[in-house]
Amino acid sequence: MGVAIVTDSSAYLPSELLSRYAIGVVPLQIIIGGKVRDDGVDITSADAADALRSWQPVSTSRPSPDRFADAYKAASGAGADAVVSVHLSGDMSGTVECARMAAAEAPVPVRVVDSRTIGMSLGFAALAGAVAAEAGGTLDEVAEAVRERAEASSALFYVDTLEHLRRGGRIGAAATLLGSALMVKPLLNLADGRIAPLEKVRTSAKALSRLEELAVSRAGTGSVDVAVQHVGSPARAKGLAESLRRRIPALRTLHLGEVGPVIGAHVGPGMLGVAISPCA
Repeated sequence: MGVAIVTDSSAYLPSELLSRYAIGVVPLQIIIGGKVRDDGVDITSADAADALRSWQPVSTSRPSPDRFADAYKAASGAGADAVVSVHLSGDMSGTVECARMAAAEAPVPVRVVDSRTIGMSLGFAALAGAVAAEAGGTLDEVAEAVRERAEASSALFYVDTLEHLRRGGRIGAAATLLGSALMVKPLLNLADGRIAPLEKVRTSAKALSRLEELAVSRAGTGSVDVAVQHVGSPARAKGLAESLRRRIPALRTLHLGEVGPVIGAHVGPGMLGVAISPCA
């Protein structure tokens, strides 16, 4: 089997890709009303969105090191000689630290990579590693493919309100948009592993139009993979995906889907995001 890939549920990779490349997924956790549930396993995005809309107490949690240990043992048991374990930004979660704790006791060598990103930007990095591993890459080569893809990728997103990010403590540099600016429709991105503001837009329609323009600009003219992800906004996401399919000249693949409860808990219903990942 060579090198196996493990990631976490915040990548929200389509199930067919997880299956195709045998990528292991360690679920993050979401806590609603004191009940702990696995992201994407025993709670739906709709359940989390309903809780958020009714302002129930919602929080999230990183997986325990034992969950990573189980994933590494499973990879070894399936014949892997080594594992590259790639996860969401360490500035947004302690997930990567738990992975490192488990890696120290794993039955095979494990290289843990902090992707400095989240969502399908993380997913594209995991896929790049899986492709490199399938081609016979060494542990170092696969880890480098993961890092390069993560560093080259962009994540842009729109939220209806910053309140959920503020409550979850994930707003980072975007705190400059707080106060009276909570009434604007903010466009955000990931910069050096943290959420940072891009622009303030006065209406949702203008914000979504600007999100499209920024995505097209980031994509450029080279070959790219793109993902459009959303929380409870399937029609808007589909419309954006169709526009990007027409407007990006060298689009290789485009994925469309809803993110799970953990990301949804922090960005809130109405989020629309685009991941742009240049192809090697």
